Amino acid sequence: MDNPPPKIVQGYRFNIFYPDLLDVTETPTFTVTPCDDPDFAVIRFHAGPPYEDIAFKCVNREWEISHKHGYKCQFVNGIFQLWFYFKRYRYRR
Repeated sequence: MDNPPPKIVQGYRFNIFYPDLLDVTETPTFTVTPCDDPDFAVIRFHAGPPYEDIAFKCVNREWEISHKHGYKCQFVNGIFQLWFYFKRYRYRR
């Protein structure tokens, strides 16, 4: 009788620390590129010298980009924050 629903990814929270960034006026950026598998995408963060790019493989779904639904993209005090959740589609008859 113990049959829980399958685990699904609801969103991501990236907190990336850049304490030694040479040009603090330039905000780090991110790009999302498709992967070989259509269910996944690669998100790449670029900050500039002395840091190299970092990339993560994440689930390829549509983002909820409303601030009240948890979206945050900011660079404050040497910390780049990207928080987002995926859109939820409700079943309706």
